[in-house]
Amino acid sequence: MDWPLLLFFVLGGLILLLCMGVPVAFAFTLVNILGAFLFWGGEVGLGQLILSIYDSVTKFTLLPIVMFIMMGEVMFHSGIGIRMIDALDKWIGRLPGRLGLMAVVAGALFSTMSGSSIGTTGMLGTVLVPEMEKKGYQKPMSVGPILGSGGLAIMIPPSGFGVILAVLANISLGDLLIGILIPGLTMALLYSGYIVIRCWLQPFLAPAYDLPPIPLSQKITLSLKYVLPLGSIIFLVLGLIFLGVATPSESAALGALGTFSLAAVYRRLNWDVIKKSVSGTVKISAMVLMIVTGSTAYSQIFAFTGISKGLVQFVLEFSPSPILVVVSMLFVTSILGTFMEVVSIMMITIPIFMPIINALGFDPVWFGAIILLTFEMAQTTPPFGVLLFVMKGVAPSDTTVGDCIRAAVPFLLLDLVVIVLMMMFPQITLWLPNIMR
Repeated sequence: MDWPLLLFFVLGGLILLLCMGVPVAFAFTLVNILGAFLFWGGEVGLGQLILSIYDSVTKFTLLPIVMFIMMGEVMFHSGIGIRMIDALDKWIGRLPGRLGLMAVVAGALFSTMSGSSIGTTGMLGTVLVPEMEKKGYQKPMSVGPILGSGGLAIMIPPSGFGVILAVLANISLGDLLIGILIPGLTMALLYSGYIVIRCWLQPFLAPAYDLPPIPLSQKITLSLKYVLPLGSIIFLVLGLIFLGVATPSESAALGALGTFSLAAVYRRLNWDVIKKSVSGTVKISAMVLMIVTGSTAYSQIFAFTGISKGLVQFVLEFSPSPILVVVSMLFVTSILGTFMEVVSIMMITIPIFMPIINALGFDPVWFGAIILLTFEMAQTTPPFGVLLFVMKGVAPSDTTVGDCIRAAVPFLLLDLVVIVLMMMFPQITLWLPNIMR
């Protein structure tokens, strides 16, 4: 059977199952079982599938996923992140759109603690949106900054999706986590600049309000008490990787230990927090590991049947320009984001994209950072971006999905600007990993 027909059956069957509402992990498992039985020699193929599943979940490189999830769960359930927001609030002062700026700053810092966009959006939406609307903020400046900041969790390490991508695409995890740092911070700066400029031009979007004067000594004290300790955890996660002192797995474990210790120091670590954090970590980790096993076997079926080789040869023979191939991949990912969630997109596209990227000679870390940002955009791409519905769920009752979509559009355009910059200047992504090597 020719590879295009095989691709039609394998990929088409998967998309059909997803459209029928079959959960992602089960859809991939079913396709893998049928593929292994039909293309790997019946019962022998099923035995090979079992070996593939076992091999994919016994990799030590998967440990950071569990540790990063644990960090986010402890941060969320202990509530220590809220104190950090209060401390940061004291420094922003009377800048236009100050609560929107606080959402960006808090989102960027929370992203270093947890790779969960949903968790960050939910927390900031619950805490900040009611306060913003009480101060007279309009939807573009109450909902929009939080939707943008929630997406930063993918692009500022540690990133849960970044770890999954590195494992699925066989990219150096340390290089990818360090490589996405500058693009992620660039996004945060662009968001902040947009908020200040628009609120300066249109003050009615974020009316100014009186603030009591805060002594400098109080600002410094709160920062030392609540912001600096979180900075030490950031160093444990990123600094040790960059300095070459610890592997990503070791630094993730130290970060999780540091988060538990910090919660204990603040006297927020009790049995209820531990139980909820461990339970949440186990549930999410089990889902992630099922995703990894499904995608790994799916990639092997692509390789064994000749689909990957056929796609690579087709692209090399008929593509007018390698960079146009990358642009086409990003476009396809964006279209998929309008009706599928990130995990499904990642599992479908990465086994197809990575052999082509390697054959074209592009740096996999560079492409990984760009496609990761495209996945981030997919989370807020209408009509089914998951963050839109998270925001709708935590925002005041008069907020509609349409309000969320309109508020998200400017931030999606800023994300597109960052993608263009990354494509024009690859060193934005590769500079730090090159220093680290």
